[in-house]
Amino acid sequence: MNAEPNQSYHYHVMRRAIDLIDQDDAQLSLDKLAGEMGMSPAHFQRLFSAWVGVSPKRYQQYLTLGHAKALLADQFTTLQTADAAGLSGGGRLHDLFLRWEAMTPGEFARKGEGLNIYWGWFDSPFGLSLVMATEKGICGIGFASETSEEATMEDLVSRWPKAEFVEDPMMLRPWVLAAYGAPDQQHEAAPLYLIGAPFQIKVWEALLQIPSGQVTTYSEIAQAIGKPRAVRAVGTAVGRNPVSFLIPCHRALRKSGGLGGYHWGLPVKRAILAWESARAEA
Repeated sequence: MNAEPNQSYHYHVMRRAIDLIDQDDAQLSLDKLAGEMGMSPAHFQRLFSAWVGVSPKRYQQYLTLGHAKALLADQFTTLQTADAAGLSGGGRLHDLFLRWEAMTPGEFARKGEGLNIYWGWFDSPFGLSLVMATEKGICGIGFASETSEEATMEDLVSRWPKAEFVEDPMMLRPWVLAAYGAPDQQHEAAPLYLIGAPFQIKVWEALLQIPSGQVTTYSEIAQAIGKPRAVRAVGTAVGRNPVSFLIPCHRALRKSGGLGGYHWGLPVKRAILAWESARAEA
């Protein structure tokens, strides 16, 4: 069951365009990009509008390697002041869900024993995604566009090896539609269920304070959780985030302006940041 039938197709078109943009220092014209995609300029422009809502020319600016530095300069979020600015709390942590709940340390130590985790494959704005959830909320999202379906499944299953995994896309569908921003407002919000060690959950809660279209640094996250010297450990916890996109680990950058790593591939991270930045300004 797909969240949006054309979203994955749109992402793969954009992914090919990203590769072309990376290979050329100069901005490519609409005609050039459309020709390389084997499409008419008008059709390619429509796909861009359907996926991100800005022109190919503008989108290329978001995809440039300097975009991360520009984000840090112009849309940097200091997490220690996020609460005072009204950016935290149920209203603004994320537009797509209302609440989250964390597994207790004892439950985490049991590696999912006694837990039913439901899963299904869904199209997303960033390619095929594997979504997993307990009865309390979404606990895992992985992307397969840069890896494979088998590797993505193995990755998420290995995090909770003693859980019982049940394929049930229909049970997940309302949350997935909400998570990926379906226009139908009748769908309930997508709750989150955080399964991790206490330190990891602190880091993930800090990530949830970064508004869409903005970024922060690993060192800022370390400061926000009261562990200013634990930048390396913070980076590891960011990388172990099981709920990609909804817990926005893609919004954490190196202080130098570098993108850092991304568990599901840097092209996916760049595409998500560009997609969010464009929509924030649209």
